[in-house]
Amino acid sequence: MRLSNYFLPVLKETPADATIASHRFMLRAGMVKQDSAGIYIWLPLGFKVLQKIEQIVREEQNKAGAVEMLMPTIQSANHWKETGRYDAYGPEMLRITDRGDRELLYGPTNEDMITDMFRSYVRSYKDLPQMLYHSQWKFRDERRPRFGVMRGREFLMKDAYSFDIDPAAARVSYYKQFVAYLNTYARMGLQAVPMKADTGPIGGDLSHEFLILAETGESEVFCHKDLVDMPPPGYLDTDEAREAVFKERTSLYAATDEMHDADEFAKVPADKQLSARGIEVGHIFYFGDKYSAPMNAQVQGPDGKNHNIMMGSYGVGVSRLVGGIIEACHDENGIIWPKSVAPFGAGIINLRKGDEAVDAACEDIYAKLSAANIDPLYDDKDDRGGQKFARMDLIGLPYQIVVGPRGLKEGKVEVKTRASGEKQDMTIEAAINFITGEFAE
Repeated sequence: MRLSNYFLPVLKETPADATIASHRFMLRAGMVKQDSAGIYIWLPLGFKVLQKIEQIVREEQNKAGAVEMLMPTIQSANHWKETGRYDAYGPEMLRITDRGDRELLYGPTNEDMITDMFRSYVRSYKDLPQMLYHSQWKFRDERRPRFGVMRGREFLMKDAYSFDIDPAAARVSYYKQFVAYLNTYARMGLQAVPMKADTGPIGGDLSHEFLILAETGESEVFCHKDLVDMPPPGYLDTDEAREAVFKERTSLYAATDEMHDADEFAKVPADKQLSARGIEVGHIFYFGDKYSAPMNAQVQGPDGKNHNIMMGSYGVGVSRLVGGIIEACHDENGIIWPKSVAPFGAGIINLRKGDEAVDAACEDIYAKLSAANIDPLYDDKDDRGGQKFARMDLIGLPYQIVVGPRGLKEGKVEVKTRASGEKQDMTIEAAINFITGEFAE
């Protein structure tokens, strides 16, 4: 993409109401624009990151055996009344009526709807287990939306739902998702720590939050240090292996301030105790027949009797992750995107537009990086060099190639690695090989 053809409304000044890094940088980098309280327009740069995060989530859900579908944003109130959640959910749920006075709602989650859908088709244990998911915009009328996309009212969430014949089988599904979540966040360059969590309005007796550590996190975190250093489990093809990962991770102390037990934390060796701040980026639940029982969602078991379906739900805050990654990956100059979610792989900075040799070198680099699927952003605008450097640091692309007449006389360009700030002079061929090699890892 050529910057002269791209819509990138970068701001020089930070809006006064942006108090945390992700909110400041997303507004300044032209990723989002607030339309009303807690509701944002996703501009091209932000939307590219959002799509990359969503695709990673999709791929890991597919590996876990989940099947993608799509449910509507507007739901019938009847499902929620049947489960008893319509009145219990609270003012966060936006309740509306259509022209026929039918009661509807803008869905904050989908347990009730998908249970109704599932009971319409599945009658036998032979059709279980099943795991379905979708990525859908949700609405929760936060009393005090703040921190940009970190606590908005409209947000993109991946929610998955498992259906099993009994609690033992349901836990197998839970372990699959637990492992999938660890791998999902690792692919985004994050270390997410699973923590035992309150089940809240979703319900059930087994629940874990996944938090990434960041100084601006809204939750206080207490955990065993080893959890932060554990590598992702990778793809596991047996139930036993996934259960082993679950037991290993949950055997070590980890809790937010809401679930913190000071006495239990004190049992952790002093040199292994970690107190920090964290951002929730995912939440999984096993809640048994909380929804299937009131909705009479049953299947015939191998014993010939009807059994309530055992269910779980698994949420990832896709749009929230955009902000969460920035909170964990930034410096004073701007964002530092992990390669897997960066909107562009590398930025090309032309320091002397109109110079025949510089223009030709930039075009050559642009063509070769594009052919290598690096998806470069070519800054071909007439701005001063300082503006170009500041803009490129702000938007946080993993690598920058700076092309100027002085370097070209020596056959060199400058390559900057955004994460480390390291700068290297290389030939054009070496620069292209270096960047393509980094993305091949």
